[in-house]
Amino acid sequence: MEIISDVVVFPGQGSQKIGMGKDLNDNFAVAKDVFARVDDALNFKLSKLMFDGEIEELNKTSNAQPAIMAVAIAYFEVLKNLGLINIDNIKFMAGHSLGEYSALCASGSLSLEDTAKLLKARGAYMMQACIDNPGAMAALIGFDYAKAAAIADMSGCYIGNSNSPAQIVLSGDKAKVEAACEEAKTQGVKRAIMLQVSGAFHSPLMQSAADKMAEVLADTKFAEPKVKVISNLTAREYTSTAEIKDLLVQQITHTVKWQESIVYMQENGAARYIESGFGNVLTGLIKKTVPEAEAVNAEELLKTYAQAI
Repeated sequence: MEIISDVVVFPGQGSQKIGMGKDLNDNFAVAKDVFARVDDALNFKLSKLMFDGEIEELNKTSNAQPAIMAVAIAYFEVLKNLGLINIDNIKFMAGHSLGEYSALCASGSLSLEDTAKLLKARGAYMMQACIDNPGAMAALIGFDYAKAAAIADMSGCYIGNSNSPAQIVLSGDKAKVEAACEEAKTQGVKRAIMLQVSGAFHSPLMQSAADKMAEVLADTKFAEPKVKVISNLTAREYTSTAEIKDLLVQQITHTVKWQESIVYMQENGAARYIESGFGNVLTGLIKKTVPEAEAVNAEELLKTYAQAI
């Protein structure tokens, strides 16, 4: 079974679930190795929490972020091992929010151990920022970016995620986000949904987390990626390791330009996407952004492979 893909994408927070990755761990040595290395790097049995722990503990940002990355990289290694991903054929890699760290790891820019440590720290700093500067997020469904940006500006909140042409996420002070949602309803938004998140991610309310991550990233070694990795902040590929560090810091307080990233990759020769991680959120967003693209998530790809052999 030959799968030719141009792009590998990696999911962000929200896809975590107890039991994720356990089948990979039980059936593939390369996945088991990923989970063991992450456990060792963190000096904590994250895999045990992921496989049979309590969801409340896994949902903590400091646990969810390295856990989602570990599963994403485990899938990536399994797909490579089975020949379903050929790194030589990949034009781009991209990840949504914390998924950008997974992409950098898969591209060879970051070691797995450093990626786990960075995301553990990032999650902890973001959790503290949420406590110090409480906020909220809301998804506007069936509403374009220009309208959402105008309403956010008027209401005093921010665009946290530009996910697809029909899904924009607001972030900021809770009352201001709620006011923006009410205004969007008067302007014909299909749905305005307050999200069950712990704070105002990708907004200036996360500045304290960005400041702390700047210190950690400054001491982390990055190599040049072997594949072009797209930055959430610019929706363009990184051009240097210094730029990677700078943009990862800014990413915490700025918009995740996901739909813009997909459009850029599509316009530059991409056509086929694999979502490496648990779930299929990005697969759906890609299809809504560029309907002509082929997109499949890793779980479905492995099922198809198993049926074909």
